Amino acid sequence: MVSTVSGLDLLTVGRVGVDLYPEQTGPLKDVTTFRKFLGGTATNVAVGAARLGHHTAVLTKVGPDGFGDYVREALAGFGVDASYVGTAEHLLTPVVFCELDPPEDPPLLFYRMPVAPDLTLTADDVPWDLVRDVAILWVTGTGVSVEPARSTQFDMLEHRGRPAAGSGRWTCLDLDWRAMFWPSPEDAREEYDQMLDSATVVVGNRAEVEVAVGTADPHEAATRLLDRGVELALVKMGGEGVLVATQDDRRVVPPHPVEVVCGLGAGDAFGGALVHGLLSGWEPVRIAEYANAAGAVVASRLACADAMPTAAELDALVATRGASA
Repeated sequence: MVSTVSGLDLLTVGRVGVDLYPEQTGPLKDVTTFRKFLGGTATNVAVGAARLGHHTAVLTKVGPDGFGDYVREALAGFGVDASYVGTAEHLLTPVVFCELDPPEDPPLLFYRMPVAPDLTLTADDVPWDLVRDVAILWVTGTGVSVEPARSTQFDMLEHRGRPAAGSGRWTCLDLDWRAMFWPSPEDAREEYDQMLDSATVVVGNRAEVEVAVGTADPHEAATRLLDRGVELALVKMGGEGVLVATQDDRRVVPPHPVEVVCGLGAGDAFGGALVHGLLSGWEPVRIAEYANAAGAVVASRLACADAMPTAAELDALVATRGASA
């Protein structure tokens, strides 16, 4: 593992916010009470990896409000370094309302207007030495949806360069396609295309790889990603499992069936476990088995960051799958 002056294993960049989950099912108009949780893709991945024993941080911004204070305190409570959480003085910390119908893919209502603080990152906010040296840099598609965050993230990727295979360093691109943040899929594809020049690991579902490389077919999408120099491509296929593709091998790793309470955090739990597997030096299939288990655990719970599993929980679930195979 590459050590840095900060002692961090992972730096994630991007979305943070406060998730408000209904305590009743049905339409939002009928909900009477909500529970507050820490949320945001980049944030959840950092929490998931921290829960598995790694030193993590998030590069993001919040507003000068009570929710911003909550974000910093919640991160610290989860063991995530909040040193790189800045403040956008004239913006509000985003909130997201979730409607648990259907629970597998709940509709989201984002309050991020006129722009979210995490999309106002500039060069002055970036810890450049850490970006260059940290073992894993985790970036997202949402992070290049608007300026100035777009140019900032591209500058970070250029500064880091594409880590060499076997270096103990990875640049992970979470495609994180959210249609409401983009004018069109075609606009997004242009920006994704540029990020693929720097990524060593890419993760996304069928819809996300279609936006990124022009096909929803998992195997063809994996081929196109590998042709761009990506070392490891993971295409999530829902109930069919996840395709794990490298230059030397391809395998479909089956999912862990669960009764879904809320599917929102499953992908971020997958990301946190992916980070754990990379840092542990595991083979790709073992990483995907562990990541699938993490996604299953969180899908069976209400919340994202708060629901992230421990290593003991994942070890037990993976062992159960192995015993029944």
